[in-house]
Amino acid sequence: MLRYTLMRLGIFAGCLVVVWALVHSGLAPRGLGDSNGLWIVLLALLISAPISLVVLRNERDRASDRIVRRMERAKADLEANRSQEDAADDTARAQGRASGRTQTS
Repeated sequence: MLRYTLMRLGIFAGCLVVVWALVHSGLAPRGLGDSNGLWIVLLALLISAPISLVVLRNERDRASDRIVRRMERAKADLEANRSQEDAADDTARAQGRASGRTQTS
């Protein structure tokens, strides 16, 4: 997951540099008034999103598979713990009944 995030940030940083160069060279329009920095960031986000969607498809699928495996493992562990607790509760109830019978006899 960290790898995907870093790759996504790298694509954004590359787009940011390219957009900054285009705006400052006059090839891309400047923002209104003092919003030039915000304009550059928004334009870089707009450009980097579809690039990331296409270029990082395989990495995103791998990250998704890892997350799904972790969640399945966590669910299995939770179910195993729940089963152990149920077994312990059943044993405690059985011992309680057995000790109650011996006291009343």
